[in-house]
Amino acid sequence: MTTVNVYEQRPASGAKAESSLHHADLFSLVGKGRKNAGVTLREKKLLGHLTLRGNGHDAAFAGGVHKALGLELPTALSMVANGDTSLQWMGPDEWLLIVPGGQEVASEKALREALAGQHISVVNVSGGQQVLELSGPNVRDVLMKSTSYDVHPDNFPVGKAVGTVFAKSQLVIRRTGDETWELLVRRSFSDYWWLWLQDASAEFGLNVIA
Repeated sequence: MTTVNVYEQRPASGAKAESSLHHADLFSLVGKGRKNAGVTLREKKLLGHLTLRGNGHDAAFAGGVHKALGLELPTALSMVANGDTSLQWMGPDEWLLIVPGGQEVASEKALREALAGQHISVVNVSGGQQVLELSGPNVRDVLMKSTSYDVHPDNFPVGKAVGTVFAKSQLVIRRTGDETWELLVRRSFSDYWWLWLQDASAEFGLNVIA
């Protein structure tokens, strides 16, 4: 029998959790953007990110994931969501689970219990990445400036998610609504992408919301 220790990585009392863009003081920019801005940015900070690996062709694995999360295992280049919880296909045997901040440990325990006895991996990667949400009528224009990937609605419907080159680097683009997109970014590149998005959105107007 294998024993796995699940550790709480979120700071408790005496330590302050900060997003990778805390220095940008986005809160001070809320409400100061152009009226009827074409692009609205929201930092979805301090969410829980878990990488899940297993055999997606195994009904027991898919069933265990559904039991633990209430979500069907998504297929290639897609994601499923229920409220603030989402599960995204990352590769043939890898998925990314994003949960509200503070629910990482409970979600990991639920997965390990539901998938007990199976060959799986669950890793908390919350500290290494975060999500930026872009919404508004001109988001697709900004995306077209930034990536060569085809973001036309016929090729990129709601629920699609892809890893691609963006602003000469790499990230994951997720379409979550008709005019709502998410960028899954590496924490160490957050400042670079924040500067890029300000420049790429300038002609349309950029509004920051909390």
